[in-house]
Amino acid sequence: MDDGPLWWPVQRLVDAYRHGSVSPVEVAELALERIDRVDPTLHAFVLTTPDLAHRQAVEAEAAYRNGHAGPLAGVPVSIKDAFHVEGHVTTLGSLAHADDVAAHDSGSVRRLRRAGAVIVGKTNVPEFCQSATTDNLLGPDTANPFDPDRTAGGSSGGAAAAVASGTSTVGLGSDGGGSIRIPASFCGLVGLKPTYGAIDDADGFRAFSPFISVGPLARCVADARRLLSVLSGKGVRMAGTPPRLSPRRVAWCAKPEGRPIDADVSALAAAAVKQLAACGHDVTPVELNLAGWEEIFGPLVLAEEGERRGHLLRGSHQLTWYHKRSLMAAERLDPAVLTRARSDLADYRKRVDRYFRDYDVIATPATATTAFQLGHRPEIIAGERVARLWGAFPFAVPFNVSGHPAVVLPAGFVDGLPAALQLVGRYGSDNELLSLAEQLETELDLHPFDRLSPRWETS
Repeated sequence: MDDGPLWWPVQRLVDAYRHGSVSPVEVAELALERIDRVDPTLHAFVLTTPDLAHRQAVEAEAAYRNGHAGPLAGVPVSIKDAFHVEGHVTTLGSLAHADDVAAHDSGSVRRLRRAGAVIVGKTNVPEFCQSATTDNLLGPDTANPFDPDRTAGGSSGGAAAAVASGTSTVGLGSDGGGSIRIPASFCGLVGLKPTYGAIDDADGFRAFSPFISVGPLARCVADARRLLSVLSGKGVRMAGTPPRLSPRRVAWCAKPEGRPIDADVSALAAAAVKQLAACGHDVTPVELNLAGWEEIFGPLVLAEEGERRGHLLRGSHQLTWYHKRSLMAAERLDPAVLTRARSDLADYRKRVDRYFRDYDVIATPATATTAFQLGHRPEIIAGERVARLWGAFPFAVPFNVSGHPAVVLPAGFVDGLPAALQLVGRYGSDNELLSLAEQLETELDLHPFDRLSPRWETS
């Protein structure tokens, strides 16, 4: 890796703009050139937006000259293709929307525009974001920059691959069932699912509505914090030395619900938690009662899909096998099961929230494995047979159902592939959670992007 501006953290980049040592137009051109070079292998982007990016970069240059630059002025940002960008196609990963040009921005995109971001393109998603891997009928699967034969995860897999490959500084994602945290874990990134309901994406795509949060994908906690500040409209600490934190009570659950986890992935997460203890935090091993999330999550997601997109079963558009199966399952959904799921949701949130009477933070592994081969979800983990749907990544969704904020950050590498730790906080503690993550990031002192595969670097 070189030390070019596409790899700089946001603060260094905007300082360079402010001092005139590099220009937003120059960086936008570098980003678009890099997409052209690496994306034929990674397939992170559905489309690039060169005219928009150039116009926004020129505006950012003028803003720096005039002293009115926003917090993301000139910063290359990628937009998950579940968000609308006015005048550009929003495919939602589906042939049914392959030609649909957005008439308006999603609310999150409007905030990014106001902050001066340079939008370089739309990133790939599974069809209607209904998978934890990024594959659809529009083109090839999104690959992992650490090994392009492996998945980047999903549904924000394109966003993760874009940020990890240096084609955007930060990425806009969304997390309805681990969709930020899973690809962040697989791609060596920081990924935050904010507290449910904290960020309003007005006029945006609707799916996973009882569970979804808009959030950032970034190469460091400070960048995730800055993007969160823009998305939420709330000021947060931007830069400088990580804060001194008073000791936190950390509940460490090494194997939530007894689910199998790869031994090396588990060991890295445990070592990261030991580092929290070395920082003075009070770490207590616990068994968490998280059972029941599948019985809530599945029916509520299916019911919404059936209501919003059930008509596609009777249309002429070809659907992915997984989305077609979901819509068919929605048609068969027992109303009593749906009623029970809606009733159980509030009880589940209260049950998980009770842990925060005794603890400030919950820590778990982020995923059960590292990134696996494209098209081949693991069937056996740590010698145990696992379900295809959630076997590789069962630790994220409970906190979509509970609504608590959760962040993942790199904990180390297994055979050259990233593995991560997940930290979960109280409702509304997003900023405090990021401070703890930033402290741990500093202590671990990993440099993930020194390990990127060179196989997608084409001339």
